Amino acid sequence: MKRMFLKISAIALLMNLAAYGQSLGDIARENREKNTDDASAALPKVITNADLPKDPDANQEPSEAQTGASASSTAADHRSAQQRLAEQRVADQWKRQILAKKNKMAALQARIDQLNASIRSAGGSVQYEGPSNRYQARQLRRVAQIQLQLDEQKMKLDQMQEAARHAGMHTAVYDP
Repeated sequence: MKRMFLKISAIALLMNLAAYGQSLGDIARENREKNTDDASAALPKVITNADLPKDPDANQEPSEAQTGASASSTAADHRSAQQRLAEQRVADQWKRQILAKKNKMAALQARIDQLNASIRSAGGSVQYEGPSNRYQARQLRRVAQIQLQLDEQKMKLDQMQEAARHAGMHTAVYDP
């Protein structure tokens, strides 16, 4: 009986919410109408260095010749700023990839060091004595596999750094 009552009340609540709820499309239309009213009220004005007078005591109104020249220089400045931004993004991407590769190599080297420490015998190093049990033999195989992965990662890092150099990146990008 309680279950039936709970099911009916849950369905009634959901139907009630659906009946009184506002659709997402209606909300979007209202926001768009509100934003178009606000946008027409106040348009922002962008002031650049070209708009500022060279002499602070000079007339504050730019002449018509200055306005045309400043518009073309503003467009050129905007294009060069966009180009610098794009170059910076590319450099950051190269740097992130190279740092990720270096971090992966460091993790592999740490794992090799950890495995080597775990297989050392009491009298010295296993390199000269050889493994004394299955555990040490298995650990040595793991070290060899990880060393192969590390060597592969080093080759990939070298290739990435060389590609960054050929792409014209700064030393700080390809050798962080």
